[in-house]
Parts: sequence; C-alpha cells; structure tokens
Amino acid sequence: MAMELLVTFLLFTTVAFPLSWLASTSQAASVSTDQLALLSFKKFVSDDPNGVLKSWGRAASNVSYCQWHGLKCGSRGRRRGRVTALELPGLNIYGIISPALANITFLRSLDLSQNHLRGSLPHEFSLLQNVNHFDLSFNTLDGEIPPSLSRCSNLRNISLGFNNLQGGIPEELGILVDLQSLSLLYNNLTGSIPADSFQKLQKLEYLSLASNKLSGVIPDSFGNLSSLTYLLLNNNSFTGTIPPSLSVLSSLTKLGLMGNYLTENIPPSLGNLSNLLWLDIGFNNLTGTIPRSLGNLYSLNLLAVSENKLTGPIPPQLGNLQNLTYLSLEFNNLTGHIPDSLFNLSSLQLFSLQSNNLQGSLPKEMGNSFPQLEYLHLGINEFHGSIPSSLCNSTNLRDLLLEYNQFSGTIPPCLGQLYGLFRLGLVVNQLEARSPTDWNFLTSLANCSILSYLGLAANNLGGTMPSSIVNLSTTLQVLYIDYNIIEGTIPEEIGNLVSLTQIAMGGNLLHGTLPVSVGRLNMLQDIEFEQNKLEGAIPASFVNLTQLTQLRLAENLLTGNIPPSLANCPLNWLDLQGNKLTGPVPIEILRMPTLSNFLDMQDNMLSGALPSEVGNLINLQQLDISNNRISGEIPKSLSECLLLAYLNLSKNLFEGSIPPSLSNLRGLQMIDLSYNNLSGNIPEFLGNISGVYLNLSFNDLEGAVPKHGIFQNLSAFSITGNSRLCGGISELRLPPCPNKVSQKHHSQKLKLIIAPIAAILCCIILLSLLALRFSRCRSTRQSQFSVALMDKYPRISYSELARGTEGFSHTNLVGVGSFGSVYKGVIHYDGKATSVAIKVINLQQHGASQSFIAECQALGHVRHRNLVKILTVCSGLDSAGNDFKALIYEFIPNGNLDGWLHNPSRRDGIKTTLDINQRLGIAIVVASALDYLHNHKPTPIVHCDLKPSNVLLDYDLVAHVADFGLAKFLRDDANSSQNSTSMGALKGTIGYIAPEYGIGNEVSIQRDIFSYGILLLELFTAKRPTDDAFMEGYSLHQYVEMALGHKTTEIIDQSLFLTEHSGAFKSDITNKEETYIACITSVLTIGIQCSKAETTERMQIAHVLRELHRLRENVNQ
Repeated sequence: MAMELLVTFLLFTTVAFPLSWLASTSQAASVSTDQLALLSFKKFVSDDPNGVLKSWGRAASNVSYCQWHGLKCGSRGRRRGRVTALELPGLNIYGIISPALANITFLRSLDLSQNHLRGSLPHEFSLLQNVNHFDLSFNTLDGEIPPSLSRCSNLRNISLGFNNLQGGIPEELGILVDLQSLSLLYNNLTGSIPADSFQKLQKLEYLSLASNKLSGVIPDSFGNLSSLTYLLLNNNSFTGTIPPSLSVLSSLTKLGLMGNYLTENIPPSLGNLSNLLWLDIGFNNLTGTIPRSLGNLYSLNLLAVSENKLTGPIPPQLGNLQNLTYLSLEFNNLTGHIPDSLFNLSSLQLFSLQSNNLQGSLPKEMGNSFPQLEYLHLGINEFHGSIPSSLCNSTNLRDLLLEYNQFSGTIPPCLGQLYGLFRLGLVVNQLEARSPTDWNFLTSLANCSILSYLGLAANNLGGTMPSSIVNLSTTLQVLYIDYNIIEGTIPEEIGNLVSLTQIAMGGNLLHGTLPVSVGRLNMLQDIEFEQNKLEGAIPASFVNLTQLTQLRLAENLLTGNIPPSLANCPLNWLDLQGNKLTGPVPIEILRMPTLSNFLDMQDNMLSGALPSEVGNLINLQQLDISNNRISGEIPKSLSECLLLAYLNLSKNLFEGSIPPSLSNLRGLQMIDLSYNNLSGNIPEFLGNISGVYLNLSFNDLEGAVPKHGIFQNLSAFSITGNSRLCGGISELRLPPCPNKVSQKHHSQKLKLIIAPIAAILCCIILLSLLALRFSRCRSTRQSQFSVALMDKYPRISYSELARGTEGFSHTNLVGVGSFGSVYKGVIHYDGKATSVAIKVINLQQHGASQSFIAECQALGHVRHRNLVKILTVCSGLDSAGNDFKALIYEFIPNGNLDGWLHNPSRRDGIKTTLDINQRLGIAIVVASALDYLHNHKPTPIVHCDLKPSNVLLDYDLVAHVADFGLAKFLRDDANSSQNSTSMGALKGTIGYIAPEYGIGNEVSIQRDIFSYGILLLELFTAKRPTDDAFMEGYSLHQYVEMALGHKTTEIIDQSLFLTEHSGAFKSDITNKEETYIACITSVLTIGIQCSKAETTERMQIAHVLRELHRLRENVNQ
C-alpha cells in the first residue's frame, strides 16, 4: 500500500511540474505578444504632437505596459496582465493602424477616435474575438469596411463615422446579432442597405448611415428592429417612400430621413411613434398634405418637413406639440393661414414657414406667445398687414426674416429692444416711412450690438436718409436699403460701419458726393449705389478696398476720370454706365486679372483710343463701352478675350476695318459695332459665329454682304446705314455687286442704271434718317439683353451635363422641340445631386440662339412659383469643339398638359385623367402666372407661345408655365392696350396665335390672353385647335360658342363624367354633376371671351382669375 502511494506521488510530480511550467511560459508569451503589438502600433505612428506615447517603453523595459497611457489590463483569470482596452481618443495622433493590434486577443475596447489615422482597416481585426467596442470615428481612414469584421462576434458597438470609407455596407454584419450601435455616418459608402441581413439585428438600438452616397429604398424590414431608438439616414440618395412599417418602432426617439429623394405622402401612421423626440424628413420630394396625426407626437422637440412639395393647410393639430422647440415647414407649397393653435407653442425657439403660399396677417399679440423664440422665418409668402409690435417682447429673437411679403405700415420702433438681434430681413414688402418719426426704428437698432444683416430694400421707405444709420452696430456686415424713395445724402460717417461686406443703396433719390470714408471699409466686397443722383468724382480712397469684387455706380451724375487705382481692387464686376465720366479708359483697369463677369462704361464721355491691354481681360464675359467718344481702331488684342459673350462698342468713333482676329471669339452671343466709322468689307468669319446677334449699322462698310451662316437670317444681323454694301440675301434689297467686265461695257451699263440707283440711295438715306431714333433706342435695348444671361445664372460645364445624361443618351431624351432637345439628367446643384431638365439648343436652327437669349432674359427677371425655374446655363464648346448652349431647369416630373389631355397614361390598367378640380387648379395657376408676367415691374413680359405642351405638371399636378423662348418685353410705355414690336420675326404655334398677330407682327399682352382662352377651351373639351374638324375657317372658338347652352354636355371632355367603376357616361345627371356642368359652362364662356377676335372685347386676366376662383369655390361647396 505504501509503495503504491509513493508511485502515485512520483507520477503526479512528474506530470504536474511540466504542466505548470508550460502554463506560466504560455502566459509570459502572450504578455510578450501584447507588448510587441503595442510597440508595433507605436512604430506605425508618424506624429505624436502631444507626446502621449512617450510612456510606451521598449520591450526590455521593467515598467509594465499596463501602466502605459491609454491602456487597461485584466486583473483576474486568464485576462490577468493582458491588455483589454486601448483607448487613445482625441490626441491628434497621425499614422497608420498596425495590423499587429489583432494579436491582442483579449482586447475588449478599441477607441482611436478623433485622431488623424489614415489607410484602410486591417483585415486582421477579424481575430479580435473578444472586442465589443470598436470606435475609429473622426479619422481619415479609406478603403472598404472589411466583411471579416463580422467574425468579431461579441461586437456591441461599431463606430466608423467621419472617415473616407468607400464601397458598400457588408451584408455579413447581419450576423452580429448582439450589435447595439452601428455608426457609419459621413463616409463615401455606396450601394443599398443589405435589408435581409439587417433585419436580424434585433438588439440594434442606434443606426446612423447619414451623409453617405447610399441609394435604393429604405427597407420595410426596418420595422422588425424593435429595439431601435435612433434611425438616421439623412443626406443620402434613397428613393421610394417612407416605409409605414417604421411606425411600429415604439421605442424610436429620433428619426432622420432628410436630404434624400423620398416621394409620395408622409405616412399618417408616423403619428403612432409616441416616444419620438426628433422627426426630420425635410429636403425630399414628399407630396400631399402634412398628416394631422403628427399632432399626436406629444413628446416631439423637433419637426422639420422643409424643402418638399407638400400642399394644403398647416394642420391645427400641430398646436398640440407643447414640447416643440424647432418647427420648420419652409420651402413647400402650403396654403391658408397660420392656425391659431400654433401660437400656443410657447417653447418654440425656431419657427420657419418661409417660401410657401401662406396668407393672412400676423396676430397683434404674436410676440407674447413665444417667449423663447430665437428664429422667426416667414419670408416669401403672401402675408399682409402690419408687423406686430409685440414681437419686441420675444426678447431672445436673433433672426427676424419677413422678406418677400406684403407687410405694410411702419416698422415698429421697439425693435431695438431685441438686443440679441443678428439678422433683420424686411426686403420686398410695402413698408413705409414718410416722416422722421417713421425712421425711429433705425435709431433704436443701434441697441442691437451684434446685428449683422439689415435688409430694408424694395419697400416704400422715403424721406431723408437718417443720420442715425451710422450708429448701427460695428458688427453689421450686410446693409440693403436699395430701391426705396430715400432722399438726402450718404453720411460721411458711414465709414464707421467697419465690418460691412455689402452695402446697397441703389435705386433711391440720393444726391451729393460719394463719401470718402467708404474707403475705410476695407472688408467691403460689394458696393451698389446705382440709379441715384450722386455727383462728383469717384473717391481715390476706394484704392483701400482690397476685397471689393463688385462696384455698381451706374446711372448717376459722376464726373472726372475713372481712377486707375481701382485696379487695386479684385473686381469681377464694374458698372459705371450712365454717368458723365471723362478721360481715357485706364490701362490699369484693363490689366485686372480678376475682371471676369462684367465691365460696363457705356453712356459716358470717355475719349481716346481703346488700349490694346484690353486683351488682358481673358476671363471677361461682357464688355460694353458704347455711347462714348472712343476713337482709333478696334484692338486686335480683343481676340484674347476668349470667354467674351457680349461685346458692345457702338456709338463711338472707331475707324478702320473689323479685325479678322475677332474670329477667335467663338462664344460671342452679341456683337454691336453700330454707329462708328468702320470701313472695309464685312469679314466672312462673322457668318460662322453661330447664335450671335450682329449689329454693324451706320458705319462705312462696303462690298459684298456674306450669304452664309447668320447672314441667311434677317433677324440675326443689322447692316442698315452702310450705303456702299451690295449683294447678300434678297430680303436685304441691296443692289447686286458688279461683275468683272470690261471697263467700256461697265461704263455703258453704269450710265443706264445710275439714275435709278441714285433715286434708291436717296430713299435709303431718307428712310435711315427717319429710322435713326428708333434704331438708337433699339440698339440700347439690344445692348443690354444678355446681361441677365451671364449675370443671373451660375455656369456649368459641358462635361458635367454629359455625365449627368449618360452622354445625352437617347434613354434620357424627354422630348424634341422647335429649337432643341430636352433631356432628363442629374447634376450637382446647391450641394446635392439634383434631377434636372436640360434643353440642348439646336444652334443650326434659325432663331434658336435668340430663343436661348429670350428665355434667359425673361426667366432672369421673374420670380414666381408657377414659372419653371432656370437653375443654371451652359455656353461653351462640346467635346468635339463645336459651339454648345443649354438651359438647365428644375425637373417637373409629371409631363405636360397636352399629354394629360390627349395621351393619358395608364396606371393599373386605368387611364389617368384630370378631374374638374385639377383642371380648375391648372387654369387658375396659369392665369396667375400670366397676371404676374403682364404686371411685371418695371417691364411687362409677354410669353408669346402659351399652349398645353408648355404647361408642365409636378407631382401634385400643379401647373408650371415653361418655354419662354419667344417671350418679349414690352416697352416702358406699353400697357394692356399698347403694343411692342419684336426685334426680329416672331413665331408661335398655329391655333394659339391671336388673329391680330398676322397684321404687323405686334406683341401685346392681348396675344397671351387669346392663347389662354384657347387653352381653356382645350382644357375642358380635350380638343386641339388644330384638329381636322377645324378646317376652312371653322375654329375651336366657333365650335364651343355654337354649342354653349343647349349642347354643352356634348362638347365637354367625356372623361370628366366617367364613373369610377363602369367607365360609362351617366345618363342620369346628379345634382353634383349639374354643378359641374354649370361650372364648366362658365369656364368655357371665359375661354370664349378671352379668344375673341377683337382685342378690346377680351377679358382682363385679373378678371379671369377672380371668376375662376369663384367657380372653384362653388364646385367645392
């Protein structure tokens, strides 16, 4: 027995001793592995400005690495002495992440956020089986997210936001079933969300994929993520609808979907998210109304639905949201009044309703309702009445923006009580100031010590410029007081406002001299003093304005020379037209490399030659020195100004020939050299510049007029008053050029024709003298027509348009019109990918360039929600080096009215047609747009081609008037009964052109009213005026007029009476249908009145608008 015990003991000691030795040896090896991995990490660090890794010793150091900065080690079991946490956030460490960190096998937390680490994520990190917290956010990491990261099965938190990661979201992440937080925001991730794998993440509480490039739809399966509290998908390219399944996420507190391309309605079921604190679905394409059910979100702090296409009234139920601090409904198409219930939201800090169609006045006690309000944005609506003085009681106000409304009365003098006011915007209203006391508000604003923006432009502020303006805060950066009726002088102390970057006082009645103290405002970027009665010289002190980019002093009484010292200012826009400036054009001005947009010195008394240094303006787009006394030859160096689109040298004393070098200026859209002393032949190259308007009138040119290019189109050029020209197209009626025959034969022939030629020349001279005044006026108007083109719109390159349309692919072709083709595309505009319509001008088509210019002119001067908006323009060369012009519009997705009337699409096998309310809405919107155009100030605009195919419909079937290619401005003295004659031959569409158009090519607003009448008839009969039935003098007007009354139901578009189920016409007429028929009869009567042959018998558009509004109210009762 004793022997057996001895043997057992010996065996145990023999085995146990090696095992304990092996265990201690293994632990020591693992410790050494952790230390080596850490030293490898340190080796990969390229810069440690804070020295945080100095404590990290060498491998042979006696100091335990557990004491190194940013490390934690385990204290028991297998983790004892092993690294469990590496946390070095926000230490400005530079370098690459060492793959050796994957050898720290007991690591639970890795936090290297807020550093400057670059490179890709090591695939070896998949070995970190114990890691549960993984934070590498706020670095500059690139490459893709390794799918192998999904092997780290204990991960609870992944934070990789604010890097440059690319590629898709690995679907393998769906196997991390314990994942609670996934943050990938602010990267460059692409592709769609892996829906099938994500629905397995039942423990996920926080998901942020915001600010990437993700696309596709938001998965319905997100409704299965029952633990989700935060869902942030902002600023991506998601399409489709907001999944109603999100409404079952009862724990959700924050939902952010803004900045995508989501469409259709806001799901009313979102009102079930009772714990929601934050709802942001702005900057999408959502339609329909704001659901009343959102008023059930009683915990909500933030509600933002801005920048969508929402319609209808603001739901009064939003007044239930007593915890709301941020309410943004701006940039939609909301209508009606502000519900009274919203004035009970006493916690509001931001209240923004700007850019809608809201009406009514503001309650007098409004300011008492919002004690916490900081931002009030109500601009671009139709509010009227006075500005409530009670707003002065909202003492926290920082922004008070009420621009572009119809507010009237005086400005409350108590606004100076808003000591924290930062921006006050009241531009484009009807506010008044007549007496000095009406200006007390300006005196009180001196108390607003941080005021940065003051916008008072385009009101009815009158009287003398208050001297208190110079007491405004020295923090003021923007001062707009232009286009009022203010008199007096500009105070010299204006130079006290040392922070000004923009000052606009143009369009008033100011006199006196320009204050020298303006030269002290060395932060100024924009000076606008045009259209006043300012006199004296341009101050030499302007030399100090080293940041000035725009100087507008046009249409004053300024005298003296143009200061050469202005060349010290980085100007890109210099407008000195319409003054009494003398002396030469300063060479220094012509050497300014920054002068790129606009140089206008017309209508002065400048003299001398145009220096050859003008060729230094290689980026200049518009040059106008017309109506001066400039002499000598046209500089050949002008050919260096390759971006020049507008060149006006008319009404000067230029002599010599037209330089052949101007042939390099292939982007020119207008050349005016009229009223000079130019001689020689008309260069052939001028005919090759496509899309240009050329005026060579009243010079001394001789020889043959070319017959190619623009010289084939009489409306594209003018050569009147050059008595020695011959040949050209027959419409010019010039004498033929002489043949090369013998001198004897020539002399004999000359004797036979000299008498009639002399008579013809006398007639030409007489007619020219009679037309001189008209030509001068016309030249002035033409000299300004492309200002809007190059000034109003940003430019976009051909290459970007090609990319956005897949090389102008046929699949993106939307339609083909008279002057070009329209493509659907996507461009980068206003900071995000934007769907647009791109009209590519066919420059080979006669009149196309003029159409391009006319459209830019018209839409550059107007601003109306129902006129299609030009976003940008392209004018340059295509990839083959050919001239290229295109207009880029906002994309209106629902086609045109012509298609809806005559080629209705099918959805679910059923034809989609317009009901009576939709048609009335279209009629009202088009009438409203015409009313705006015809009453546009200062110059009314005539569309000249109104027809259903030029009326586009958006998602809500709201109409937008398009295609201003034939639009014309009426003369200043034109009104509803006066006409304006076009620059060239007018066009239009047969069937919609007023009959008086055939007599004299006259343009008047009556032309649009006739077209509108025909459009009304077509809208409710679905018959085109060009249908085969209307032949030989029988018209759509007569067809409707003869049927009104006894046969009205026979001519009405029968789809208006189709039942929803049977599709058959009802024989029994209900009371509702009687109302419909009565309404349609009245509308057709309006159409008949508008399309009368006699202009004096046609209805005024304002009367039409009132009647249509009344009819719609009757239908909806």
